[in-house]
Amino acid sequence: MNTKIYVNKAKFVAGMTMKDVAEPENNNMALHVCDNPDDVVENRKKLAASLHCELDRFVCAQQTHSDHFYKVTLADKGRGATRLETAIADTDALYTYEPDIVLCSFTADCVPVIFYNEVNGLIGVIHSGWQGTVKEITRKFFDHLIHVEQCNPSDFHVQLGAALSQDKFEVDEDVYLKFQALGYADDFMYYKHQTGKYHIDNQLTVKQQCQLAGIPPEQITIDTTCTFKSAEGFSYREDKRSGRHLSFIMQKGI
Repeated sequence: MNTKIYVNKAKFVAGMTMKDVAEPENNNMALHVCDNPDDVVENRKKLAASLHCELDRFVCAQQTHSDHFYKVTLADKGRGATRLETAIADTDALYTYEPDIVLCSFTADCVPVIFYNEVNGLIGVIHSGWQGTVKEITRKFFDHLIHVEQCNPSDFHVQLGAALSQDKFEVDEDVYLKFQALGYADDFMYYKHQTGKYHIDNQLTVKQQCQLAGIPPEQITIDTTCTFKSAEGFSYREDKRSGRHLSFIMQKGI
């Protein structure tokens, strides 16, 4: 199974599954876009085994490109792990303090945000497609963690997973204007006269949102793999029936 491990420390493990032609459905991890749900569940079981846990430890959301987030408790264990209808509804970001819970986020071009708090053990995932980015889901989420959960922003470590590159993320003026309205994304956009399209770096915009929330830039890491250009990438832009990557994080039980 093709999996990138971004973090593997005594307390945390985090990573992102990649496309793998040797696996069923090329290692697709999403039940909402698949040919055979049983194959997806088997792919997830292999990931769980590699993390030395059971699939009923996974928690998944029904992502809607919203700015909604959800605090996962032990009662949520297994939601969306084997059946789509049990996933947490209308949510694009999850966090928990609970150990041995695998938080999951699904992407194919969108920016996956994976993070942990070294001091209090809080972990989380965010799905930030361009719609989530212009809704500022990442900034709002970290503001919530800082002000409601009383986290210190300098205790967070953030990984932005593989996503669509600026070269391949071309949009019309309507989307460009939404990013421009943020007031801090101008440096992450350019206009291509030959095509009449704007090109946006969604990863750098999300990184800026992390920094605006107070997270030190040296604690934010970006995987620059382009999901469109890479043979390991699932890309919705390239193929509307594309599978999905699964980005995950777990706090290891002591």
